[in-house]
Amino acid sequence: MSETPRRASLWRLVAALFYDLILLFAVWFFAALVILILLGAEFGHTHAFQLYLYAIGMLYFTWFWTHGGQTLGLRTWRLRVTGRDGHSGITWKQALVRAVAAQLSWLALGLGYLWALWDREGLTWHDRLSGTRVVRAD
Repeated sequence: MSETPRRASLWRLVAALFYDLILLFAVWFFAALVILILLGAEFGHTHAFQLYLYAIGMLYFTWFWTHGGQTLGLRTWRLRVTGRDGHSGITWKQALVRAVAAQLSWLALGLGYLWALWDREGLTWHDRLSGTRVVRAD
């Protein structure tokens, strides 16, 4: 591998995330519609329904990260999730750790994302914990 890929800026990371969330809301809408038609509207008030939607969200991110490193939002903003070296793909384990840690980063009032501003490598908490990084794909 020749040169080290350029790291992604925080604003691009957040923009890609919001783009992905817009797409994910559409996916959740159709997934909810299908399951509620099949199981009835009362299913929408259960913990199983919440778990079903959560699993779809986790699958959305982890599948894209392990299959090419780009969600639709990351692709739009020309970013890619890679191993710490900036070139290799990531494993399912890394993707799951990254997805859970990213949620904790937001629950901590976004501090896990803001950490990238002070980190000398520009890594977020979830990148540090999962052994990943987000690089420019252009």
